[in-house]
Amino acid sequence: MKKSLVLAMAMALGVTASAYAANPFSDVPAGHWAYDSISKLAAAGIIEGYGDDTFRGDRLMTRYEMAQIVAKALAKGANVDKLAAEFADELDALGVRVAALEKKSDNVKITGEIRYHYKHQKNTNYGDKRYSETGLRSRLYFTGKVNDNWNYVGRIQNQQWFHKSDDDAVSNKGDEGTEFNIAKLEGRLGGVNVIAGRDDDVFANGYIYDGEHDAIKLSYGDKWYVSGGYGKLTDLNEDVADSAKDFWTAEIGSNIEGSFVNGKIGYLRNKFGNAGKELTNGDENVGIWYVGADFNVAKDLVFNAMYLRSNRDVFGEKDEDTGVITNHETKKDGYVFGLGYKGAEASEPGSWGLTARYYHQGRGTYLAHTIDGETGFATGFKGWSIGGEVAVAKNMVASVTYYDTKALKGEQEDNAKAKVIWSEFNVTF
Repeated sequence: MKKSLVLAMAMALGVTASAYAANPFSDVPAGHWAYDSISKLAAAGIIEGYGDDTFRGDRLMTRYEMAQIVAKALAKGANVDKLAAEFADELDALGVRVAALEKKSDNVKITGEIRYHYKHQKNTNYGDKRYSETGLRSRLYFTGKVNDNWNYVGRIQNQQWFHKSDDDAVSNKGDEGTEFNIAKLEGRLGGVNVIAGRDDDVFANGYIYDGEHDAIKLSYGDKWYVSGGYGKLTDLNEDVADSAKDFWTAEIGSNIEGSFVNGKIGYLRNKFGNAGKELTNGDENVGIWYVGADFNVAKDLVFNAMYLRSNRDVFGEKDEDTGVITNHETKKDGYVFGLGYKGAEASEPGSWGLTARYYHQGRGTYLAHTIDGETGFATGFKGWSIGGEVAVAKNMVASVTYYDTKALKGEQEDNAKAKVIWSEFNVTF
């Protein structure tokens, strides 16, 4: 960076001197275009030049030299917020505190993620019917700092569908929608972490619920924690109107870095609306216990397991054409086992990971499952998945997962099965 450019930047700072000093530098003649500005900055003590009374304005300036100018301008009360943030590391090395300035200039931060996905599904219970879709989901997160303890977070999401088709027709091509689907306050009250508003989160690792909800959630502790929440599972109402009223949940567990095992035990209870009660044999409540653990069995290799137990052994299935609801018997319990090796880190190009899981869950043990495979069997489902991911570049991760699931035995035919290939490419910024 040439000093002539720095001078133009310095003039924009509005730094002035009360009086002009005599020409301080032998290589800056009185007729030079920057003479007045250099004189002002020198008189204000912001620039000093070199020990031989030269300014050397045509020489490239180092970042530390620029940081010294910014530091001196700060001391004079100049408004250099953006420059202070840019040269924060160098200023820190010079012992200049810029935290307050960074808070002012970065009061609202914008981050985002873009996901392109392709899905191919084959349902053997409907005569080997095939289905495919491609779409692009864009999300922008706005984080505003309220004070030292509280932030406001909002999210705008746009979903575009490029292609949706089955064996019969192509539909929704070119459809899209935009929504404001996260709006929450998060912070601390004493030692308690608080999230209040609309959020997007998982419960029981997503094996019970993964989606948006309006709630207040509290948690306390770090290595050992207790958490709870109360609100409404809003994604259930998007699937079936008036299917959810309110829920509450509680969980205790451990999160000890480097430990051989970490575990959790929790409970979630959901109260259904009228439409939801129709699908649960008239009972408005479903309660699900769960206990899970993660075992670090070797370097980069994690084995995890979760057991779930529901109070529901009957679940309804509504015929979309006739409106008739058929009640199906289902198991009250469920379990999931998984293996994970390494994992792709978006910040580390070339990092990669593999996962494999086995599922066996009665219909009463999940409300909106986290997997991208088929789970909509009236009696519950069992099956397995295997997938891999790789960070192809910084903040760019590609992944593909294969799911093979089928209905648990019940009134449905034994050949109620689905095979799904789900692939996606994620970009974060």
